[in-house]
Order: sequence, then C-alpha cells, then structure tokens
Amino acid sequence: MTDTSQLTITRVLPATPEEVFDAYTDAEKQKIWFSILDERPGIVEIEVDLRVGGVQTSVWGPDKDNLFHERQTFLVVERPNRLVSEATGSSPDGATLTTRVEVTFTEQADGQTLVTVVQTGFPTEETRDFFTTEVWQGAFDRIEAFLLR
Repeated sequence: MTDTSQLTITRVLPATPEEVFDAYTDAEKQKIWFSILDERPGIVEIEVDLRVGGVQTSVWGPDKDNLFHERQTFLVVERPNRLVSEATGSSPDGATLTTRVEVTFTEQADGQTLVTVVQTGFPTEETRDFFTTEVWQGAFDRIEAFLLR
C-alpha cells in the first residue's frame, strides 16, 4: 500500500548546491524564475526571511483577479544542503492546502545538483499527483531556465 499523502520527486539541475539553493530561496531570483517561461508577465510578489522561524510569502498569477498565495514558515535552514518548511497555499478559487516540504540539495560529481523534494500532507491522491506532475515539474523547469540563462 502506498502513502497517498506524500510525494517524492527529484531533478538534477545545472549548477552547484549553493547556486541552486540561492535560486530557490532568494526573493529577487524567485521573482525572475517564477515568470521566466511565461509569454506575458503576470504578478509576482515575494518576500523571504530565510531563518528558522522566518516566513516566505509569495503571491503570483496572471492578473489581480487570479492570484495564488503561499506562506511558508521555515523549520530547518541548512544552506546549501537542506530546507524544511510548512507551507500553506491558496488558489484563486479559495481552496487551501497545508503541507510540509523538505528540499535537499546534493552535489553531484559533475558539478550539478540533485534536488530531492519530499512533500507530505496531501488530502487526496489527485492533489498529490497534480503537485508531482504540474507544480514541481513547472518549478524545476523554471529554476533550470533561470540557472541556464
């Protein structure tokens, strides 16, 4: 029997753990990669207090009437190897979700970084699968494009 409340996903990104960690956590870098693959610029507002107990707030979407909101509280900050947070997000339709997210950044022999995400707390298999195939793949694609630019 599989645990439908958890996902594990990995991607190798073309940069050092320090560079990937910073792209993932720095507000100014996030503002770039959040919209780097969009045809039209939308709204991206991010603030980060990167410390244990600190909070990251993110608001993004195509326009002011269709915004996603996320608030992450950092539980573990071990630059450049590990980041753990509790994240609560809401979509434009008002649906909310709170999960725990652990991201590890492992240096590879070729100077790249293996990023592993373990996210727990999904209420349904469908929600977990959406995060696996859409949310995290999209984030990885955007971060990779940022790192390669």
